[in-house]
Amino acid sequence: MSENRVLKVGITQGDINGIGSEVIIKALSDSRMCELVTPVLYGSSKIFAFYRKEIEEGEGFAPHSIASAVDARSRRINLVECVDENVRPEPGQVTSEAGMAAVQALQCAAEDLKNGVIDVLVTAPINKESVQSDAFRFTGHTEFLASVTGGEPLMVMCSDLMRVGLATIHLPVAEVSERITGELIVRRLHQLQKMLIVDFGIVAPKIAVLSLNPHAGDGGLLGGEEDKIIRPAIAEAYAQGVLAFGPFAADGFFAAGNYTRYDAVLAMYHDQGLAPFKALTPYGVNYTASLPVVRTSPDHGVAYDIAGKGLADPASMRQAIFTAVDIWRNRSEYAEMSRNPLRRYERDKGRDVSVADLPQTESDDA
Repeated sequence: MSENRVLKVGITQGDINGIGSEVIIKALSDSRMCELVTPVLYGSSKIFAFYRKEIEEGEGFAPHSIASAVDARSRRINLVECVDENVRPEPGQVTSEAGMAAVQALQCAAEDLKNGVIDVLVTAPINKESVQSDAFRFTGHTEFLASVTGGEPLMVMCSDLMRVGLATIHLPVAEVSERITGELIVRRLHQLQKMLIVDFGIVAPKIAVLSLNPHAGDGGLLGGEEDKIIRPAIAEAYAQGVLAFGPFAADGFFAAGNYTRYDAVLAMYHDQGLAPFKALTPYGVNYTASLPVVRTSPDHGVAYDIAGKGLADPASMRQAIFTAVDIWRNRSEYAEMSRNPLRRYERDKGRDVSVADLPQTESDDA
């Protein structure tokens, strides 16, 4: 079965002018966290110390600086110093210095994740504007990690209430329609199906697909994408073994609670999926699926309006850590169970046997 060892969880500091440091401090201040995981922070001890002073419940947060994640020790908070020590936080401000610090932490952690030095990665929020430079031209964590590890990423918001995947991710709304193709939808449905089986342990997942236009196009009166693209793509995926249904008009689908009948929902664009998800579910997690590595993040942004005030809620960060660990263990268990599909469990002897171990009988043709 899968390993039961305590996992090394890499956690990036994110935008140093946002609430990333605060939610990390609060989430890890509970000593029980270090019994469940081995945290490896990527950032600056000085910046963490700055925010620690403003947090009453942060007494248990005492990170130990290490040169590399290889040196991380269990039952304590480890911190890899990878940010310019001269950078100073300016809570609530958008600065290029903060963006550079966020990128430095992310690049260091991503390299360790790719090389297996840490088991999973949890990223604190960044500001997509401030991180832009000649050395970093990505619209978010999702696209950057795909460039580092390979694979086509699928952005999924998940909680105990629902899972919402996105057909298109970080695109201007004006470009969404032209990017929606039958091939894309079929591919996304297969990605969702595999994620639900491997990462979440769901045997025969059912997936709901949302329409692009209001009222699912109203028979073509409000747009033709449903009849020309989305509905045929659902039928094609279904014929290929994906239990996909729809397209459903987004407003009625969520208002009526129909999301409770499915294991995941495929939304056509960013806000169509994230707006109802965040309105209906507390403490959600942003998961980058379909990559060879596991990365999660809180479902909130940098929240400049409350940065440095000690008001940030760490629940989503805490849940992101737990979700990353659960996915890693589900993947390991799935890999173990599917390693040799011909093995079966011999119940009367209570052990695994292979086909070669079973008693051989003469065939009828002998």
